[in-house]
Amino acid sequence: MRKLEDLQSLIATSVEKLQYPAYPAELYEPISYILSIGGKRMRPALLLMACDLFGGDVEAALPPALAIEVFHNFTLMHDDIMDNAPIRRGRATVHEKWNQNVAILSGDVMLIEGYKLMMEVRDNILRRVLDIFNDTAVGVCEGQQLDMTFETSNDISISEYINMIRLKTAVVLGGALKIGALIGEADDKDAELLSDFGVNLGIAFQLQDDILDVYGDPLKFGKQVGGDIISNKKTYLLIKALELVQGFDAEELQRWITFTTFDAADKVAAVTEIYNKVNVRQYAEEEMQAYAEKAFKALELINLPEDSKQYLRDFADGLLVREY
Repeated sequence: MRKLEDLQSLIATSVEKLQYPAYPAELYEPISYILSIGGKRMRPALLLMACDLFGGDVEAALPPALAIEVFHNFTLMHDDIMDNAPIRRGRATVHEKWNQNVAILSGDVMLIEGYKLMMEVRDNILRRVLDIFNDTAVGVCEGQQLDMTFETSNDISISEYINMIRLKTAVVLGGALKIGALIGEADDKDAELLSDFGVNLGIAFQLQDDILDVYGDPLKFGKQVGGDIISNKKTYLLIKALELVQGFDAEELQRWITFTTFDAADKVAAVTEIYNKVNVRQYAEEEMQAYAEKAFKALELINLPEDSKQYLRDFADGLLVREY
């Protein structure tokens, strides 16, 4: 069984070998540019890992794994336009380096290139794999739309938020694992269970991200702590706090949400104090744990040797045990 780091390295090397036409340069250069920025290559590595777990040919799984990576970067390119983000992983975003029209059109081509790579799977599973890829792609778009809709809505429920992060983030993990399992010749039941494992793990991971944004050590978390509070991002913590707070604290939280000018440090401190009063962190950690347990229950039902299941448990623990 190959180590996850080795699979990530294989993906990184394979991404570097992807070649696109030189003309028209404005269409294809942005694709090579965004793919060169890097990242953990976790999603395609999961596809390879699933294939490997069921004894499949990892080399044969490389094109669909690359399809997942190209698709993921296509979504980032378009998300950056919608968010008006100037920086992606420390480098200028495509729409900043070129312009919005270039980023839109290059992203469109990336989606098509992703399908071309995905269609390299063997014929007897092609239809099933494309169905999974289609469902995954639509889910990500639905999740992104919900996330944008939530920005201007003040009446979001916990279940609506969980559904949004499931669509925007978790379905890609589940889809990648399911496709990899099918390439590795897993039966449909095991492929579906592995997908459930990935989806629930993805939800747990995003919930942990919400917690770390408020309570994490910025040096270990790798991002600005309190960024979600500053931007009024609808996270589990904010939604749960709005559900629980009463009286003066409810008025105070609403004040901070509606302020257009404020000191960032003061806002983070004040909102965090309100979160602490209603034990929002505890609720979030319990919710995160509940989805982690769902992931592990699905894992237990998969027809794999115990050492393979332990490999997946260790992977999940590595993903979820991040220092505060």
